[in-house]
Parts: sequence; structure tokens; C-alpha cells
Amino acid sequence: MNLFIALRAAFPADLDSRAIELADGPDTGRFHTWRDLDHASARIANLLDSLGLPPASRVAVQVDKSVEALVLYLAVLRAGHVYLPLNTAYQEAEIAYFIGNAEPAVVVCARRHFTWVSRLAFPLGTRHVFTLDDDRTGTLLERAACHADTHTPVDKADDDLAAILYTSGTTGRSKGAMLSHGNLLSNARTLKDYWGWRPGDVLIHALPVFHVHGLFVATHGAWLNGSPMLWFSRFDPRAVVARLPDATVFMGVPTLYVRMLAEPGLTREACRHMRLFISGSAPLLIETFRDWQARTGHTILERYGMSETVMLTSNPCRPEDGERRGGTVGRPLPGVGLRIHDDQGRPVPPGEIGGIEVRGPNVFVGYWRMPEKTREEFTADGWFRTGDVGRQDADGYVTIVGRSKDLVISGGFNVYPAEVEGYLNELPGVAESAVIGVPHPDFGEGVVAVVVPRAGGEPPDPAALIATLRGRIAAFKVPKQVFIAGELPRNTMGKVQKNLLRERHAACFMNAP
Repeated sequence: MNLFIALRAAFPADLDSRAIELADGPDTGRFHTWRDLDHASARIANLLDSLGLPPASRVAVQVDKSVEALVLYLAVLRAGHVYLPLNTAYQEAEIAYFIGNAEPAVVVCARRHFTWVSRLAFPLGTRHVFTLDDDRTGTLLERAACHADTHTPVDKADDDLAAILYTSGTTGRSKGAMLSHGNLLSNARTLKDYWGWRPGDVLIHALPVFHVHGLFVATHGAWLNGSPMLWFSRFDPRAVVARLPDATVFMGVPTLYVRMLAEPGLTREACRHMRLFISGSAPLLIETFRDWQARTGHTILERYGMSETVMLTSNPCRPEDGERRGGTVGRPLPGVGLRIHDDQGRPVPPGEIGGIEVRGPNVFVGYWRMPEKTREEFTADGWFRTGDVGRQDADGYVTIVGRSKDLVISGGFNVYPAEVEGYLNELPGVAESAVIGVPHPDFGEGVVAVVVPRAGGEPPDPAALIATLRGRIAAFKVPKQVFIAGELPRNTMGKVQKNLLRERHAACFMNAP
């Protein structure tokens, strides 16, 4: 089934009720009804139909967050094409690669980028370049305004392609994960049930809309439940905290929770109507988990997913399903298979570390135009190798230890960065840390830690941190050097960019004996 048809069928009977309220910017308080979403997406879908595009054409989109950008996503699904969201941080060389690789028939960009985007796109075969800004201007809306506000959605099968999401590309070329209508719809329906979406729920949407978390998990959940959204074009902790009394559900990356904890207005009273706080896209520190619990009376639900699979695991939502355990990402979602194998493809006992492999209706169909890479990432019996390393306890709860590419092999021993980071983050004066491996003339790789000190205190002494760790963990896991930094480099979803840290400290053992 076309994903749009399923989402549209879940709109409330009163199409003139509030669907999205703008919560920041010059139009704060302005709202869009469900009828507005239906009519606006129909106009853009009719515009796409008028262009005579081949079936299932790619539509690449790099625009600032706006309701109109979300409507464009609905329109692409409605017209039967393939949505290709691009991170707003991508620069010219990266966009050139994506356009050359995906060969989109249509590119939509911010007006300020039109000159260089069109200069790239047209020679690479793109037929149409439109503009869309976050103030409801641009050629896309101007052209769409001439079209009818009714449209018959294109019929699609479950395995037809709905979206392509490019991975971050920190190692090698970025890969386009192909997600079908069935992948996205099955996962959305599972989450609607597992997270207990109910009548009256209101979602605060403060995430980007070029990523699984903000574009699929958040919006699909609200739409399938017919729930209105409080829409923030960008995250402002004070403004979000001020709107918590008007909402019931919030989804964020760990950084957002840390920033809200710094707001005096975050109290139990402010959260009195909230039902659910969800965290994902990056590891949630156990300290943040506990601080949030003590401050608000709410326990954050942490879950785990990726571009290739949407959501895979989740801590329980309902008490009868179990407790929410800090430091874990919960159990596999209903319908999702998860197993942990060693490097030889053998299952490991509960509690042992290995590579995480998954399967289910949510798992992608492969990488765009990379059949060999697709084959490499799936086992002979059809399980997808996530590239994440973790363990699963006897109760089924999964703990992510790190990415396999972040594994440090020092003197022949495996060092899992997340394990060392966990010990470091418990030490006095440490707010957070990142552990990496860099070239070492003797050990092959040397373990290095980058530590961010707690605000308002004295920075910790690197030598003292190393000495303390020597008494707590095996010597081969102890960082050989510790660097103090004001902050860790992160991407727009809050994930630490360890590739940048490795580049920055690559030569630190150059003169080691």
C-alpha cells in the first residue's frame, strides 16, 4: 500500500481541526489543519504529475525545516515518486555526489543555494530545480498554486521504493539506503502500538526532517494517531520547556535532553501532562537518564534504529511490558529478529559482546546501485549486519557497545570505546568523553580519550584520570593519552564524529618509543 494512503486514512474525521501549530518564528501560533495538509500535498503532487516524470523518479530535497517541506514529502509519496532528503549541512562537493549517484529528476533547494545547485544538477541530468524557503516562498509553491487541491494517490506495492536515505559517509562513499513503503509503514504501525499512542496525544516536534528520527519516527507516529504537532523550526531548550504543559510526547537526541536540564523551568509541574519522553540517534548517558528522572519524575525511553532499518529495539512503554533500563536500548520490537554473533558468524552467549544482526519487515531492500555492498552486508541466511557491536542479556535487553568501525585493536586486544567511556564518565569532573584509536608504532593502535569537563568546575587532570582507570579496567583498555576539550564534535543528530577526533589526534604517538 502507498504509505501516503495509510497516513491519510488515519487523519481525524474533523479535517478542519489543528494538525500542526507553529511554535516559534514570526508566525508563532499560526496553525495548519488536516485539510490544509491534504490540499497542499495534492497541489504539489499535481505539479509533479504535470512534469511528465518517469515512474518512481527520485526527488532530492535540501531545504530548511518547515511545514511546507513536510508537505513536499507527503506529495512525493502521493505522486508515487521516491523521496531523497539531504542534510542541510552538506556542502557543494557532497551534493554533487548525491545528485550524480541518485540521478534525481527533481531537486528542491533553498533559494540561496539555487545558483550553485542548478549549476551542478542540470549537467548531471536533473530536469527540474525548484526552490523552497522556510517563509512559505519559492518557485515550488508558486508553481503548485496553479494546480488543483485534489489528487488521486498512485497505487504502490509494499516493496516499492518510497525513500532513499544516504548514510553519513564517514568511511568511504556514502551509501543510499533504499526504504520501501512496506518498510516504513510496518515500522510506523508497530511503534504506534508499542509506544501506546492514544487519543489526545500531542507531539512536540523539534527534530530535523532529513533523518529517520524526525522525518519518519516522529511524523508517522503523530499522523497514524491523528495527533497534532507543536512545530519548532529549530530547537530552543527554553522555548520547548515552555510548551511541555501543552504536549504529551517528546522525541529528541540526548543533546536536547542535556540542554533542557540546564533550564530552570524544567520541573515536575512543567511535565505534569507529559506521557512519554523518547531518546535516540545517539547514546544517552546514564547520568542524563538519572538526572531527568530525578528532575521531572519521568523515565526516558531509549530506543535503537538506523537509516537502513528504521526502529529495531525499544525500552518498554507500558509498565506491564517491563522496566525501562538506563544504558540499554531495550528489547527487539515485535516482528523484529535480532541476534548477536562473533566474527566467525557463531552466536554468542547472553551478556557476551558481538556483532548485531537483524531481520524483519522494517529492514531495507539494499543500497542504491551498490549490489555488491548490499550482498556484503547481509548474511547467507538473510540477516542484515548492522555494523553495531553490543550484547543482549538474559531478559532480552540490548546494550550497544559501539560501532565495529570504531573498535580499537591495541596490541592484539579488542577495546570497545563505549565500555571505556562508561568508566570515564563516572569519574569526578568528567561531563562526557569519546574514546578513539589512533596509529601507534608499537601497539598498532593506541587508545586515546577526549574528555569534556563538567561546567563550573576545575578541569580534571589527565594523568589522574589515567591512574584511576588503571585500578578499574584492564591495562590494555586504559587510554595512553587523555585530552581535555571544550566540546565533542557532533553531527546534526547529536552523534559524536569520531572520524574528526581521529584526524585531529592522528599524530599524537608519532614519537612514542
